[in-house]
Amino acid sequence: MFNFFKNKGLEVDAAVDGGLIPISEVNDDVFSTKMLGDGYAIKPINGDIHSPVEGDISTLFPTKHAIGIKTKEGLEILVHLGIDTVELNGAPFQMKIQKGDHVIAGQLLGTMDLKQVVDSGRDDSVIVVYTNMDLIESISPVQKGSVNSGDRVQTITFKKK
Repeated sequence: MFNFFKNKGLEVDAAVDGGLIPISEVNDDVFSTKMLGDGYAIKPINGDIHSPVEGDISTLFPTKHAIGIKTKEGLEILVHLGIDTVELNGAPFQMKIQKGDHVIAGQLLGTMDLKQVVDSGRDDSVIVVYTNMDLIESISPVQKGSVNSGDRVQTITFKKK
């Protein structure tokens, strides 16, 4: 019989416009060694930050440098704005969401003032990390290159329950 309803997995979109790279190439050991989980990074060309998936905002750090999203499958996704930006105490970030909000893929979460981040001597890369890897069977590889927010960048297949 045809299996039209086979689960194709969770499709994860680019969170920003810019240059897509594998998480292993991020200039921070916590991310590049996948200590927090697998994912991808984008060197942004503008400061608009979009949700890479549909889910609920599970965490919004007081310093606004990181956003947690929980999908219906239970996957926890961390959208981390820049490296060492926690030290900027929220100054370069304007959020459009709050904890508990339901978001759809592509929805504007907020903005990051790239110039302010770079002028402070920090890296402005946007890093998307899947933090509860125990749910994941496989993740498609990242294809380096230019992306726009909303472009599909990875597909996650979940372990069978």
